Amino acid sequence: MLLFSITWGAVSGWWTLVCLLLGVLYAWLMYRQPTNLADKFRYVLSAFRGIAVFLIALLLVSPLVRSTNYQPQKPLILIAQDNSASVKLFPAKSTLKVSPTGGDLEGAGAFVDELGKLKQQLGDGYDVQEFNFGHDVANGLSKTFNAKQTNIAAALRQLNDRFVNQNIGAVVLATDGMYNQGADPQYEARNFKTNIYTIALGDTIAKRDLLIGNVNYNKTALLGNDFEIEILAQAWQSKGETMHLSITEDGRQVNSQIIPVSNDAFKKILTVKLNADKKGIHKFNISITPVKNELSTQNNSETIYVEVLDAKQKLLLLYDGPHPDISVIKQAIEANKNYELKTSLMSDMGTLKLSDYSLIILHQPSPATFTALKDLVTKGKTPIWYMLGAQADVLNFNMVQKLTRISAARLEMQEVFAQPVPDFSSFILSDSTQQKIAKMPPLLAPFGSYTSSATNGVLFKQKIGAVPTSYPLLLFGDDAGRRIGVFTGEGLWRWQLAEFEIYGNHHALEELFSQSVQYLTANANRQRFRAYPSKNIFDEGENVLLNAELYNDALELVNTPDVRIELKNTGGKNYSFLATRNGQSYQLDAGTLPVGEYTYAATTKLGARLFNANGQLTVKPLNLEIRQSAANHQLLRNLAKQSGGEMLQPSQINRLADLIRKNENVKTLVYEDKHYSDMIDVKWIFALIVVLLGVEWFLRKREGEV
Repeated sequence: MLLFSITWGAVSGWWTLVCLLLGVLYAWLMYRQPTNLADKFRYVLSAFRGIAVFLIALLLVSPLVRSTNYQPQKPLILIAQDNSASVKLFPAKSTLKVSPTGGDLEGAGAFVDELGKLKQQLGDGYDVQEFNFGHDVANGLSKTFNAKQTNIAAALRQLNDRFVNQNIGAVVLATDGMYNQGADPQYEARNFKTNIYTIALGDTIAKRDLLIGNVNYNKTALLGNDFEIEILAQAWQSKGETMHLSITEDGRQVNSQIIPVSNDAFKKILTVKLNADKKGIHKFNISITPVKNELSTQNNSETIYVEVLDAKQKLLLLYDGPHPDISVIKQAIEANKNYELKTSLMSDMGTLKLSDYSLIILHQPSPATFTALKDLVTKGKTPIWYMLGAQADVLNFNMVQKLTRISAARLEMQEVFAQPVPDFSSFILSDSTQQKIAKMPPLLAPFGSYTSSATNGVLFKQKIGAVPTSYPLLLFGDDAGRRIGVFTGEGLWRWQLAEFEIYGNHHALEELFSQSVQYLTANANRQRFRAYPSKNIFDEGENVLLNAELYNDALELVNTPDVRIELKNTGGKNYSFLATRNGQSYQLDAGTLPVGEYTYAATTKLGARLFNANGQLTVKPLNLEIRQSAANHQLLRNLAKQSGGEMLQPSQINRLADLIRKNENVKTLVYEDKHYSDMIDVKWIFALIVVLLGVEWFLRKREGEV
């Protein structure tokens, strides 16, 4: 509903009376003398003239016109349905089998049909939105139950973000309470200022089952070294049984154990030591022999992959003074077991042999640092990553590299946010990581103007407040035959804290540094053609990404010829692709591939010479959903209680509509939107004046008065 009214602001409202008197006076003066018009015409025409003059005078005074729009918003009812595999694998005995109307609802998806009726039961007075979730949220309800991971906290967060500042009346959360990704949902649920009604799926009573609850291991090991695998073996309702656990490496048994089960809620952590005796990616299968009447045998085995390396790549970080960013950089880089980062003060550099390191990171280099490392930064070929900040010597930095230049009249810092650059092509950074970093707190960067010579080499630009700029925050490129990286900001510790607070991990920061280091250290021996995956082991359902680089005789990157890549699994099935040109190199997104081990072969031809590159990668299965069979209804009870909602069983879904209708907090809200504008900007007033004067002139003309 839209209403209009006049407000005078700084102008006195008495001017309305003055304008009205002016209109009446003008009409009286014009029509006071006897005329050839009949009285009724005289009164009508004088009214037209008076109103027109009144409006014109009012426009000259220029009051404000207030338009008020009343917009009702129906309460939102958000239904979030767990679509993970555990819902189907471990249903409750009391799963709803007969609907209130008598229909057959046999099966794990029975409750979905009942949830789907809620929209009809509530009627038009409510806006019911339906979603399903596993690792992420998707629109609509689903009966597929094929999600490999469950992240309840992320589902709640995504719904809250999507409907922020809207009239959320209630949230209906249908799940078994078992989550294997993300933080505790109770913390995220506190951000909802509404009632949460939980539908308790699954069964809290543990059934007879032997399973591998968890496996902890390092994804990489050094050749010739021993490494440990930590296995959590569990048994439910199996007292008196004997567990037969075996471990095979690439099909060859390397360990076996016999474990007596002493109670009905048996748990035991086993530490197994194995030897890395052969380079490459090795497949380890950990399995427990099934026993009679087990609930499920799918959780009796777990497959892991360990990459055995000749040696770790050594990296060096040099700094002049302590800074919280240094420990953040070290943790993020060493999360990738391929890298070993040594941190050292510049004053201790004399004890180091710089040629032993594949990459040197200079953290806020001072004038003394540039003097001591003059030969390295001007003549050396070792890749360098500059980390700038308040203590960095910008003048010397501008002189020793050509990638970017900072023009600063004085040494001041300003807050900048990270703004992802879509055209970046040096390597692949996942969309989720880019989105997370874009939401991170601001860093501090030197105040001034920036220029960059890196073509498609800027990964993040600076955003000052809400204003995007062309200034680089993180960029990469080649400088005189050496790869260079430049990070123009400091304050990475803020990113680390913020990411853990929001997401419960440091995956974005770890991926950023892992990919950056991989790019900077890649191809140190200048192979003419390289093809390599973004990582050697991919999770099931994850897109397989590969990169390729081709160099001409002058060792310059080119991507003129086509690059063909063939992937082949152990079953002999081939997948053929044509790599996409991206900047000066190539990239391939092969999409999701079936679980298994793959070899890849990349080929291209430059001039008359044929180039080949080969390698292997693995897509490993995700078995998180079968590691736990007992539902966590206590979590659902807590979620409902802390929000003022209620926990229901699947057989009680038909009560939801009544509970929501009787909830006084679930109601339609009317939002008032006021808008002020000058009266002279209201176009219909001009139209009214023209109509009044036009009709008056026409009537006078008809009566012979004009």
